[in-house]
Amino acid sequence: MEKPRRSFFGLCRISVGFFGIQIGFALQNANMSRVFQSLGSSVDDLSALWVAAPLTGLLVQPVIGHLSDRTWLGRFGRRRPYFLAGAVLAALALVGMPRAHGLLGAALLLWMLDASINVAMEPFRAFVGDSLRKDQHAAGYAVQTAFIGAGAVVGSIFPFVLAHFGVANVAAAGGIPETVRISFYAGAAALMIAVLATVLGNREFSPTEMAGFEMAAFGEAEVHAAPQVDLVARGWTPGLRWIAGGLAVIASVAQLHLQKEVYLLGGLLAGYGVLSLVAWALARAGRQTTMLASIVGDFSGMPVLMKRLALVQFFSWSALFVMWIYSTPVVAQAFYGTSDPASAGYQAAGNWVGVLFTCYNAIAAVFSLALLPRLARALGNTRAHALCLFAGALGLGSFLVLRDPSLLVLSEIGVGIAWASILGMPYTILASSLPPAKLGVYMGLFNVFIVVPQLLVSTVMGSILKLAFPGQPVWTMAFGAGALVIAAVASLRVKTSA
Repeated sequence: MEKPRRSFFGLCRISVGFFGIQIGFALQNANMSRVFQSLGSSVDDLSALWVAAPLTGLLVQPVIGHLSDRTWLGRFGRRRPYFLAGAVLAALALVGMPRAHGLLGAALLLWMLDASINVAMEPFRAFVGDSLRKDQHAAGYAVQTAFIGAGAVVGSIFPFVLAHFGVANVAAAGGIPETVRISFYAGAAALMIAVLATVLGNREFSPTEMAGFEMAAFGEAEVHAAPQVDLVARGWTPGLRWIAGGLAVIASVAQLHLQKEVYLLGGLLAGYGVLSLVAWALARAGRQTTMLASIVGDFSGMPVLMKRLALVQFFSWSALFVMWIYSTPVVAQAFYGTSDPASAGYQAAGNWVGVLFTCYNAIAAVFSLALLPRLARALGNTRAHALCLFAGALGLGSFLVLRDPSLLVLSEIGVGIAWASILGMPYTILASSLPPAKLGVYMGLFNVFIVVPQLLVSTVMGSILKLAFPGQPVWTMAFGAGALVIAAVASLRVKTSA
């Protein structure tokens, strides 16, 4: 018993919803720093305002992965209800964002937007694994990456195109430009249409069918591989270590004169320690199958390959989050000579960042389909991934040496190559290696290593910038480049059969 082979158009139907989700994600990435500064934020406070994005991902993705593995709503399936619910909430947040009054309102809407995007996005990774046979995983994730790149192109370029056609790109102090308002409204509509295309255009295999496919494709040993860790045997000391680490981070804030946002990082570490102790107590009471105990047990019992890839993800996404937060202030100050969000130069820089983001996403869309599969076949998955990450490091590092903003398009070539590989290669490696019955929760837990580095950047980078490079945000790009180099080296240490 084997899953049917999908045509190219069948692969497209599976992932077209990601096109709309990524439009919303790109609008967020390219414009939220601009929105925050237009509403009165300083550049030093940007990382704190962005903290909502990784925090919601950290909380939402493992839970949604766990639930989607256990959901079955008949003809509505198990992954598609989450696509639809997340899309509706994300569309509402996009419509509300340009109407936000003050920084608090914008930050709360960012929280809602990112949580909703995570609800819709997380099951998509598992949906590819559910829908495709093992030998089509690479093609499925390549098509998904192409849709991600295409959606990001549309979302990133929209304000620039509107300004080109005469829509007002400058607003009064404390206001949001009309180009940004219209872009968010259009993004909400596109997100809903694309996700509905996936929800209505696909049928999910029933639990009985999936069990038969999994047994035929993976064998009984692999289907039942990586059982949940016995939390009772593991004991309570790991929870205490997490709590101690969190308290140490909290104590270091005053000692090292760090910004107050670092308290949140320490609180989260200690909080996970508390949850670990609760999970241990539940398991000891015979309730190891509860959601908390299951998630903690699955996190502790991650397959070895997943653990090795976690370090690669950590540094890759640290670099990306630095780029998303600081690109607009970096380009405005270093290339347009202004740090005033109300100036025409700053708003022009914001539009140019949208163009740059469009470039790297377009490159990623093309590279993922045309060149990345060939590179992987020639070098192997992990070495190809390392090479792509090195290209991204060169791209970010060039921000420190270039002076003409138009030349930054060349920088985005390297960034786009890295982005294509980051979006596809780790999931290609994992989807063919993870226990099928836990694909959703493991994909959600793997994404923890995306959001944790983002949270670290959000809480620590502001302190580093203020202490070491006050008023010089361009140096954040050096941090991003260095993180990608570390990720590339870590990728070379991942051992796979491909």
